[in-house]
Amino acid sequence: MDKQAKKNQLDSDLIKISNATHHDPFSVLGRHSKQNHIWITAFLPHAESVKIAKRDIPLTRIPDTDFFQCQLESSRSEEHYQLEGVDKQGHPFKFYDPYDFGPQLPPFDQHLFGEGKHWHIYQKLGAHLHNVDDIKGVHFSVWAPNAQRVSVIGDFNRWDGRCHPMRNLGGSGIWEIFIPGLTSGCLYKFELLNRQTKELLVKTDPYGQQFEFRPQTASVVKQETPHQWQDGNWMSERVQYDWLHQPMSIYEVHLGSWRRDNRGNFLNYRELATQLVNYVKEMGFTHIELLPITEHPLDASWGYQTTGYFAPSSRHGTPDDFRFFVDHCHQNQIGVILDWVPAHFPKDNFALARFDGSPLYEHEDPRKGEHRDWGTLIYNYSRNEVKNFLLSSAIFWLEEFHLDGLRVDAVASMLYLDYSREDHDWIPNQYGGNENLEAIDFLRDLNSVTHAQHPGTVIMAEESTSWPQVTRPTWTGGLGFSMKWNMGWMHDILSYMQKDPIHRTHHHDQLTFGMLYAFSENFILPFSHDEVVHGKGSLLSKMPGDEWQKFANLRLLYSLMFTYPGKKLLFMGCEFGQGAEWNFNHSLDWYVLDYPQHQGIKTLVKDLNKLYTKHPALFLHDFEHQGFEWIDCHDIHQSVICFKRKSKNEDLIVVLNFTPVLRESYRVGVPAEGAYTEIFNSDSTYYGGSNVGNGMALSEPKPWMNQPHSVSLTLPPLAAIVLKL
Repeated sequence: MDKQAKKNQLDSDLIKISNATHHDPFSVLGRHSKQNHIWITAFLPHAESVKIAKRDIPLTRIPDTDFFQCQLESSRSEEHYQLEGVDKQGHPFKFYDPYDFGPQLPPFDQHLFGEGKHWHIYQKLGAHLHNVDDIKGVHFSVWAPNAQRVSVIGDFNRWDGRCHPMRNLGGSGIWEIFIPGLTSGCLYKFELLNRQTKELLVKTDPYGQQFEFRPQTASVVKQETPHQWQDGNWMSERVQYDWLHQPMSIYEVHLGSWRRDNRGNFLNYRELATQLVNYVKEMGFTHIELLPITEHPLDASWGYQTTGYFAPSSRHGTPDDFRFFVDHCHQNQIGVILDWVPAHFPKDNFALARFDGSPLYEHEDPRKGEHRDWGTLIYNYSRNEVKNFLLSSAIFWLEEFHLDGLRVDAVASMLYLDYSREDHDWIPNQYGGNENLEAIDFLRDLNSVTHAQHPGTVIMAEESTSWPQVTRPTWTGGLGFSMKWNMGWMHDILSYMQKDPIHRTHHHDQLTFGMLYAFSENFILPFSHDEVVHGKGSLLSKMPGDEWQKFANLRLLYSLMFTYPGKKLLFMGCEFGQGAEWNFNHSLDWYVLDYPQHQGIKTLVKDLNKLYTKHPALFLHDFEHQGFEWIDCHDIHQSVICFKRKSKNEDLIVVLNFTPVLRESYRVGVPAEGAYTEIFNSDSTYYGGSNVGNGMALSEPKPWMNQPHSVSLTLPPLAAIVLKL
């Protein structure tokens, strides 16, 4: 290339850089060798004058531009140089030139990411404090394969996309830059120029680990954590923890509305650690499940429209504040589960949607890429980089925050291509079916990877259909989840309980049908947030009858849940019978605990947790048929059921009366001779009941209900009793 051609090329490059359209700014800016000399070129749109610090070598402005150049001898080109000068407002500046540093993301990391197998890619992509040749700064990197140019913009460069265009790493689609001198706390975003459309986009970091307080959306360079974990015993025991055969009673919580301060502000994670843990310990729950605290812009989404898959919401503090929360839970023997949303993401234009101007994370065809009902976008699980994004997010929460499990939201919507769609609005898979094969592969990978990387953690599916083997191992054809929400049981039981007791005789099968499939999966029995929103009312308001009957029915409902096979989940406020529907905008109605009936519900749930966690018969075989046996499920006319919960060393007899009728001399078959003690009665005066009970019942050698002996009992109205030999 002759001199004129080189000059024309240089002029073209300078124009592209000044217009922020250059695909490879590192080929022009920084230090370059030319004819035994070193040329330094800098583009500083806000500078008035600049020189090489220490050497006092001025850079000359290229006329009518904001480019500055100087020439050095090659012998003086080893150490990194600093640019020092004055900006156009007269303010001094001094910094190491970012364009004097080579690539910082190793090819191996790029390769693993491209294969979708870099479980810790969150340690590489995003923004991270970094050190190069003893020079401290921040390394930024982002995946944007369809961008012509990507820049880091922030409070350190006046949010000007011309200042820090990034280096393209070729076929990986990753862009990166190391900016010396930056520290934690910097605000930043990415500015992207689409290659085809020339659309200019400003996006938050998909891998950002901290964000501004909403409604602001900038990512924050987080500091390296100083938190010193104190949960070593919990973590080491968790590896060997046999959760299949241990009690699990989960308190589902929305942190933004469990409790607020006196001015209605959100509590910090550290405040919540003390207040919530004390409450959960008092109530006897074994685990807390958090509605998504992954960063999200809209309070009304409750966290389910996530924009920050690697960041605890700034509503409640910093990432280290959240670490303190989890640590405190573990030190008090309470597990923590996070509601996690890999099924869809919002259309907010500052986040993942059309991230580089193309449908990068989502499918382009809305028949596969959009949830019409929810107004959200669906991940393209066939792209390795998208799968890797989600898998590394799961690992991130388990590893960086020591979480004990994830509850995966909306699994049914992932499994079916025609989920909630009209006949013409979906595309069959390659075999003509409605199964989403890529999503199925992703879910199996999710469970395989998390269980291998973090043994003892649990992954739970919110799955509302009859999809087979959700909680069976992947090597047998299952999806590999640890547990699944039992939505069928929940709907049947709530439907039954909402009926006037006089009509329940005609719907007895809703009480008993669940046992036909109770051990086909590892089930959780959920009375979750979904049952107390959108006009459904509270659980208490669903119950029929006068005030006394409503509370009695609610006590009966909880008694059934805690004695029925399956792990337990109860949404906050339900444990004391909140009367109003849940409102995410303010605290629970704690004042109702001033009333005896509500205090009675709270005491009942507390005692049910104690009963459940104390007696192996109620939890040891939650997922196995040998832990349950019907004594009588046929008393349709009196709406009574009774069953045994069994373990090796004890049997418990559970009798539930679903009518407001006091039943005296009600005979129940028992497996052995002896005296049966009533160890629980939901009609106790302690719970606000009428205090009808049995104390102790002696068996008679009278066979009944296929049992060799029987007892004569008084069944309190709308109540459950539990007997032990």
